[in-house]
Amino acid sequence: MFDDRIYNFSAGPAALPEPVIRQAQKDIWNIERSGIGILEHSHRGKVFDKITEQTEADCREIAGISDDYAVFWMQGGATSQCYLVPANFLPADRTADYFETGKWAQDSIRDCDPKYGYGSCHICASSKDSNFSYIPSPEQTSYSDNPVYVHFTSNNTIMGTEFPTEPTPPGSAFLVSDMSSNIFSRPLDVSKYGLIYAGAQKNLGPSGTTLLIGRKQLVENPVRELPQMMNFKNHATKQGRFNTPNTFGVYLMGQVFKWILAEGGLKAMQERNEEVAGVVYSFLDSQDFYIPHARPDCRSNMNVTFKCPTPELDKAFIEGAEKQGLDGLKGHRSIGGMRASMYNAFPKAGAEALVSYMKSFAHEHAAAAKA
Repeated sequence: MFDDRIYNFSAGPAALPEPVIRQAQKDIWNIERSGIGILEHSHRGKVFDKITEQTEADCREIAGISDDYAVFWMQGGATSQCYLVPANFLPADRTADYFETGKWAQDSIRDCDPKYGYGSCHICASSKDSNFSYIPSPEQTSYSDNPVYVHFTSNNTIMGTEFPTEPTPPGSAFLVSDMSSNIFSRPLDVSKYGLIYAGAQKNLGPSGTTLLIGRKQLVENPVRELPQMMNFKNHATKQGRFNTPNTFGVYLMGQVFKWILAEGGLKAMQERNEEVAGVVYSFLDSQDFYIPHARPDCRSNMNVTFKCPTPELDKAFIEGAEKQGLDGLKGHRSIGGMRASMYNAFPKAGAEALVSYMKSFAHEHAAAAKA
C-alpha cells in the first residue's frame, strides 16, 4: 500500500490497475501527442477513432470473440439493460426464463413484464428461500416450454455468490447474462451466449459505460419497433457511437483491456482472483467467529460476504477497518455484515491486510461474542 493510497474493497466503482491510473494521468493532459487530453477529444475525431477500434480489437482478443458478434457500449448502466433486453428480444406472445439469485437478478425480472408489451417472464430457478446464499443446481431448475432466452446474473455482488459455470438453455433458447461483477475475471466462451452485458465500474473501468457483446443476428434484428435509443441495432452498427458515448469510459476500458492482455489474459485473471479470494476464504474456513453468507460451492471470487456474531460487532468491525486503511467493507443493507469486493485489479496484499485485521478483531472481541 502506498502512503497516499488505501485498500479499496468497494463493490463499485472499484479498484483499478495502478498502471492504468498512471497512464490515464498522462493522457488526461495530452493523449497520442495530439496536444489535447482524452477528456477533450471529439468522439468523431481521428484520435477517438483509433481508441474505439483498439478497444474493440483488444476486447475481442481477450475473449476470442468472433465476427459473428458485435462489441459495443451504451450508457445507462446494467440497470437499463433490464428493460432493453426484453424490449429487443422478447415478442409479446413468447416467454423468457430468468434465474432469481439476488437483487440485480430481481431487477431484471421486474422489468421483464407483460404490462410493458413484452412477453411473459418465467422464473426457472430461485434461491430466495435462503436469502440467495446459493446458486440453484440444474436439478432445481425448471425451464418453461420453448423460452426465447434464459437470463442469469453470473455473479451476485451483494450476496457473494457466483455461477460456477453458465446454465444450459433448453432447445433453441439463447443465453443472456448480466456479467457486471465478474466479466473477464475468468475464461469465457462467448459462443454460448446471445448477449452479454456488463457495467464497467467493477472489472472494466469507471462508472458510466456498459459493455455489450451480442450475436449480430440478434442485436441487429429487434422483435418490435423501438425508440431509436432503445434499439440495440443502432448502437451495435455504430461501434457504440450512435450518440456521444462516455469517451473517457471507453478509453479507460481500453486501457484495462491492455492491462489484462499484458498480465496474461483470462486464465491469468482467474488464477490471480482465486489466489486473492482464497486468502480470505481459507481464513473464514479455519475459524468460528465470523459467519460466511455464501454456501462454499457457490462462493464468488469477486465478493466475499460475512458477518460478525452480532450487528453491533459488525459496526465496530467496519469502523475499525476504516482506521486501518481498509475501506468499503460495509455490506449491502439487504444483507448487512461485511462485503470484501476484490476484483481483477485488487492486490493480494490487500486481502492479507484484511485477514490480519480480522484475526486481531476476533481475538479482541471473542469474549463479547460468547456473552
